[in-house]
Amino acid sequence: MTDATTNASVDRARAAELGPVQRFLKATEIDTRMLGMVGALLIIWIGFHILSNGLFLTPRNLWNLSVQSSSIAVMATGMVLVIVTRNIDLSVGSLLGFVGMIMGVTQAEFLPRVMGIPLGDPSIWVIALAAGLVVGAAIGAFQGFLIAYLTIPAFIVTLGGLLVWRGAAWWVTSGRTVAPMDATFRLMGGGPVGSIGATASWALGVVACIAAVLLLLNGRRQRKRFKFPLRPVWAEYFLGIVTSAAILGAVLIANSYPWPVGIVRRYYEDRGLPVPEGAFIAHGIAIPVLIAIAAGVVMTFVATRTRFGRYVFAIGGNPEAAELAGINTRWVIMKIFMVMGFLAAVSAAISTARLNAATNAQGTLDELLVIAAAVIGGTSLAGGSGTVAGAMLGALLMQSLQSGMVLLGVDTPLQNIVVGVVLVVAVWLDTLYRKRIH
Repeated sequence: MTDATTNASVDRARAAELGPVQRFLKATEIDTRMLGMVGALLIIWIGFHILSNGLFLTPRNLWNLSVQSSSIAVMATGMVLVIVTRNIDLSVGSLLGFVGMIMGVTQAEFLPRVMGIPLGDPSIWVIALAAGLVVGAAIGAFQGFLIAYLTIPAFIVTLGGLLVWRGAAWWVTSGRTVAPMDATFRLMGGGPVGSIGATASWALGVVACIAAVLLLLNGRRQRKRFKFPLRPVWAEYFLGIVTSAAILGAVLIANSYPWPVGIVRRYYEDRGLPVPEGAFIAHGIAIPVLIAIAAGVVMTFVATRTRFGRYVFAIGGNPEAAELAGINTRWVIMKIFMVMGFLAAVSAAISTARLNAATNAQGTLDELLVIAAAVIGGTSLAGGSGTVAGAMLGALLMQSLQSGMVLLGVDTPLQNIVVGVVLVVAVWLDTLYRKRIH
C-alpha cells in the first residue's frame, strides 16, 4: 500500500514538472510525429493558397487533390510493410503501368473482339479488374520468391522489375494508347458519376463518426479489462470531437464541389426534366477516395491486429531473432510482396479509370512518390517501425506539393527537384529522430 502511494506521488510530481503542451500530449497520447506531419501539411496548404491567390483551398482543388492522391495512397499502405522488413520495391510504378495496360487491353480489345462479349456487357469490367488483380498479385509473388527464397536483394529484383514491366507495358500494344474504358469501370476513377453524392456522403460520414467513437469506447474498455493506464475522460472526449469534426469537415468540402453546369444540364435533359434555375448537384466523396480509405483500414488492421502483421514488424526489428523464434521469414516476405503487387493493381485500376485510357507513361516515377510517402509518414528505412495512416498522410502531403506547384506554373523538372529534396530531408529528419530516441 505504501509503495503504491509512493509511486502515485512520484507520477504526479513528474506530471507537474511537464509543461502544459507536454501534459496535453501525454494525456491524449497523440503521436507527435503525426501531429508534426499535420502541421506541415497545413503550412503547405496555407502557403500555396496565398501564393495561388486563393485557388488552392477551394472545394474543387481539394476534391481533385483527394482523387489524385488515391492511387499513391493505396500503394503506400503496402510499401509500409515492405520497408518495415528492411526491403524496398522500386517496381511499383512500372507494375502499375503494365497492369493498367492489361486491364485496358482486356476490356477494350480482347473481350469484345476475341471472346465476342459486346461492349457495355456488365461482365467486362469485372473480368478486366479480376485479370489485373491476379496479374499484379502473381508478379508480386514472383518478385517476392526471388527475394525471399533465392536471396537476391530486393533492390536488384525490383530495379529489374522497374525496367522489365515498363518494357512489357509497351510490348503489349507496341506503344499504343488503349481507350476508352468500360463505363462501369470508369466509376473507379472519380468524376461526377464516379462519386456517391451528397446524401450518401453525409450518411457515410455519420457512420464513420459513430465507428470512431465506438473504437474509443472499446479501447477504454480493453484498458480497464487489462488494468492498463487510462486516458483522462476529457482527453477521450477531445479525441472523439476532433476526429468527428475532421470527418464531417471532409464530407462538407466534398459536398461543396458541384457538378459542372453542362453535365447538370445533360443530367436533367436525359431524364426529360426542366433544368431548375441555380441547380446544384454535389459530387460528394469520390469512389477512388473510398477505395483508398478501405485499403488503409484493411492494411491497418492487418499490420496491427493480425499474426501476419506482428511477424512483419518482428522481422523488421530483428530478422535473426524472428527466424530463431520460429517465424517462417521467407514465406512472410514473399506474402508482403504479393500484397504489394495486389495493391499496385488496385492503383492501376484507379489510374486507368481516371484517365479513361491505358497509356505507356502510366505510373512513371510513382515508385518515388510511394517510397517518399511511406518515409515521410514515419516508416523507418532501418526497418521495424511505420504506420499505414502516416504513409497515407505522406501521400497526401506529396500530392499537395505537386498540385500546388502545378497551380503556380512550376516546370516539371523543378517539381522533380522538390520531390527529391523532400525525400532526402525526410530521411534525414527520421535519422535525427531515432538518434534522439536512442
